[in-house]
Amino acid sequence: MRRYWLAVLLCACAVLAHVQAQDLHLARLDADPPATDVVSGAIDGQFRAVAGPVLLQPDKQVHWWRVTASGAVGTARQPHLVLRSPYLHRFEIWLPGQAPLQRSLIGRDSDRHFSTRSIAIALPQGLARDAAVYLRVQSLASTPIPVAVESLESVHQRDLAHVTWRTAVLSMMAMLSVLALGLWVGVGDRSYQYLFLTLVAQTAYLWCIGGEIRAWPWLADLFSQDLRAIRFVTLLAALASSNFVAYYLSLPQRQPWMARVLRACNAAMIALMAACLFSAAEIISALGNIVLLVTMPSLFIAGVIGAWRRQREAYFVLLSWTPMVMVAVARVGELQRWWPFSLWMEYWIPICCVMSSLVLMTGVTYKIQQLRQDRDRATELATFDALTGALSRPMVETQLAALIEAGNREHRPLSVVFFDIDHFKRINDQHGHRMGDQALRIIVKRVRNRLREQDLLGRYGGDEMIAVLPGTDGQQAEIVAEHLREAVNCRPLSVDGTTLVLSLSLGVAEWFPGERADHLIERADAALYASKSAGRDRVTRYRPTTLQTEGAMT
Repeated sequence: MRRYWLAVLLCACAVLAHVQAQDLHLARLDADPPATDVVSGAIDGQFRAVAGPVLLQPDKQVHWWRVTASGAVGTARQPHLVLRSPYLHRFEIWLPGQAPLQRSLIGRDSDRHFSTRSIAIALPQGLARDAAVYLRVQSLASTPIPVAVESLESVHQRDLAHVTWRTAVLSMMAMLSVLALGLWVGVGDRSYQYLFLTLVAQTAYLWCIGGEIRAWPWLADLFSQDLRAIRFVTLLAALASSNFVAYYLSLPQRQPWMARVLRACNAAMIALMAACLFSAAEIISALGNIVLLVTMPSLFIAGVIGAWRRQREAYFVLLSWTPMVMVAVARVGELQRWWPFSLWMEYWIPICCVMSSLVLMTGVTYKIQQLRQDRDRATELATFDALTGALSRPMVETQLAALIEAGNREHRPLSVVFFDIDHFKRINDQHGHRMGDQALRIIVKRVRNRLREQDLLGRYGGDEMIAVLPGTDGQQAEIVAEHLREAVNCRPLSVDGTTLVLSLSLGVAEWFPGERADHLIERADAALYASKSAGRDRVTRYRPTTLQTEGAMT
């Protein structure tokens, strides 16, 4: 755990410490005059310089940007003007002495010669010192775009690394989504259902903002023209995450007040998702941000409270969400210019998504494993008698019914031996229940040693026991019952230094084809009662007309 938190801290420090070298100077014009006035340099005095080579639109209006180099850029290495992580921006680009170009990451103006890492514009004539490149920028979302000049070789190398990285991240997210779907179908636990929806929504979000969606033009057009689709995906991811955490942490039972807050947020998100289908109004974005600002901290607080209460599931939630929160804080700090922009931020977001998904998948699997262990323990308690280790009464009755059903099909004989310990109550009264329990365990062990592996031995209640003998007719069952009686009265029991002389009374009944289990047990019980009436310490076999008693008094 300490190593995990140290790694997270070091990664955060690396993100904040990375500073882009300022090779270019940017200035912004908060207006949209005619292009001829701008590119002629007539209104250069109206441009305002910005700190750092980062293009950040102040709003969703059209703005002009001027890019100038701090030194001359030669043509030897085929320089390109690189606009990193352009997302949903559209650019009109005026290079010195050239016709304007139109570029975007996705849509009709995308350039497939380069990866989705950036928009790269060739500078075939280089760039003279203080020469200006003018950009007319229209954006659907305000995200930072680092601007740099790179050689064609560098562009290709970094594109290759970017494609490798994005492929690995998206493949892992897709694999985790398929795994969650398979576990949901196979196991049936709703945690996997919510986790699957969360992973699919997060994968779709990464797929959209990273630009890989341009591989499908009809989807690219949908996401490039307005924000309705990306808003819908974002709200879906938040909704699935909220339901997952609420169900995974059992908030309705453990934190009902937090569950009510999240239900209200979920209702608001569903309403906003419906609104996204019909409108791209900015009010939807504003309301969505408010709902997310309530939902995400609430989920994190729920995890903190659960961890404070030593809820194991909450630890996994915190482990998965802490890096996401740190990256979100770092992103906000960048947008507020509290610290320099990091070129690695575009990679830290998918990294955190993958880390979060892996941790949550591990956490859900751990919870399912714990539930299965609890279920197995409960099943074991329901199957076996806790005192003697023999089968419990419900399990004996279930197994006997199954054997009778098989006997009806296969015409196999079946018998039961019903017995109890003679004068067992006297042991409890004279020596205490602890002595009686010890005696009962010893007798069960002696009896079990005289039965076959396929025979069943169960505790029916108190000191009453039942042995089920599949494939055994009544005459053979009498012999088995006699062996059980001899196993107990052959020698006294020694319990805590006290010697006890005990015996069994037994009743035997053979199953008749078509007979129910309860009738068979009733006949064996009647035979047991006959043994007791005849003096105890004997075996009695139930016959249709008379009860024949066999055995000897000791």
